[in-house]
Amino acid sequence: MDLTPQVTTGSATAAPALQTPVPASTARLRRASLGALFALLVEYGLGMGVNLFVNVPDADKGKGTGAAFGKAMSNGPAALAAHAGIGILLILNVIVVFVLALRSRQRAATVSSLVALLCVLGAAFSGAAFVDKGANGSSMTMAVLTGVAMACYAVNLFVLGSDRKV
Repeated sequence: MDLTPQVTTGSATAAPALQTPVPASTARLRRASLGALFALLVEYGLGMGVNLFVNVPDADKGKGTGAAFGKAMSNGPAALAAHAGIGILLILNVIVVFVLALRSRQRAATVSSLVALLCVLGAAFSGAAFVDKGANGSSMTMAVLTGVAMACYAVNLFVLGSDRKV
């Protein structure tokens, strides 16, 4: 068995352009992922406070999932309205992160950002179902999906690495 290095002849082919991300887009995606992670942490903490210390008015229950969001914003206690409002901003944020991931052409980050987007959307619908029906299962689903979304953005940070020399 010969273990000496072999010299090859001919020109080496460059990697396809689709697999080489633009460094600026990777840095932008990394910053956006970190921002989404922090926003999710704030929303997660606010959600725990709402779950523990806020009672959803009985008038807001039983009107349907779509109406539950409107009732939370207009009739709900201030903490519930803040939680719902930040949730809407968070949905916009994770859509932006997903678009940045698509543009960066980083497969792992794109898949992770898509999973996070679906989790945040699922958490939003679970939150509306919680306001509508008051079921503990909806609250648990919202918390678990938020945790999965946070893990997805942590994966993005790991996969995308760092530009800094330590």
